Amino acid sequence: MSTSGDSALSRAERIGDAALDLLVERGMRGLTHRAVDERAGLPQGSTSNHARTRQALLETAVRRQVQLEERVLTPDALPGGDGGSDAPVGIGVLADVLAHALHRYLTDHRALLVSRYELALEATRRPELRAFFDTAGAVFHGPLAAMTAAAGSTEPERHALSLIAWSEGLMFSCAVGSFHSAAPGLAELRTGIDELLRGMLGSPPAGG
Repeated sequence: MSTSGDSALSRAERIGDAALDLLVERGMRGLTHRAVDERAGLPQGSTSNHARTRQALLETAVRRQVQLEERVLTPDALPGGDGGSDAPVGIGVLADVLAHALHRYLTDHRALLVSRYELALEATRRPELRAFFDTAGAVFHGPLAAMTAAAGSTEPERHALSLIAWSEGLMFSCAVGSFHSAAPGLAELRTGIDELLRGMLGSPPAGG
């Protein structure tokens, strides 16, 4: 996951990348200002100058987490994901979009899932981080609700919640849970999402 050696990155991005790497490798206890400096290859004190408190360092990590997840999900490239289109989207198209996003996570970005879980758990113990974490993560809810509405949902917020919960549960099980060694392939993911969508939206099975 780390790209902290890329000189084209800003200092904030390098610090964020290093913080996420440390969360994956060492957990929350391993995330210190000094350790981030060392991992990012920055002079000692650089992280403290950028994020003086632990809360500020965690917020830097959350901000970078969201940036990297946006690259995985690429919401602006998805039907209905730009927030400005109400053109109909077929259930099959939405199933394809979500299946590819989940497949990218499980094949190329498992570390990004682990760092997210570490930050989410810490947020349960820090109310100030909880608020920041929830606000940052909310950028993904709108596009998904818009796509769900475009696919025919009359309750897009509720259905988006069901899709998120299903997807989060699957990713957790396959990234760090009991199915970590048997992640489903793209076709299996698409079938599962298609079944879920048709059950929610009252459409007949594909090919039926």
